[in-house]
Amino acid sequence: MRQVLAAATIVLATALVGPAPARAQTAGYYTATPAQPPARATLVTRETPWTKVGASYVAARAPERDTALCDAIARQTGALTSFTVAGKAYDADALAKCNAHARSGPAAGVAAR
Repeated sequence: MRQVLAAATIVLATALVGPAPARAQTAGYYTATPAQPPARATLVTRETPWTKVGASYVAARAPERDTALCDAIARQTGALTSFTVAGKAYDADALAKCNAHARSGPAAGVAAR
């Protein structure tokens, strides 16, 4: 009986822990949500690669300042409705400063390296 219980515990623990790495890959350190739906699957700002996940772009932690990354993604995608760093969203003032650098017009969301 103990062996069955031990085996069941291992199976349950594996099932609970297994999917975690897949979720971590889609989360990203940075999340930028453009006002317009993302037009491209991937894009690069300076040297930071961004990947489209749903209605947002996500990126791993980068050596640039957070504000520089927000400005750079806004230049390529147009205005952002949110920008998140390590799970903490920019407040309205910080987002407005970032969006001051946003590209506008039909080219928004198209340019990428």
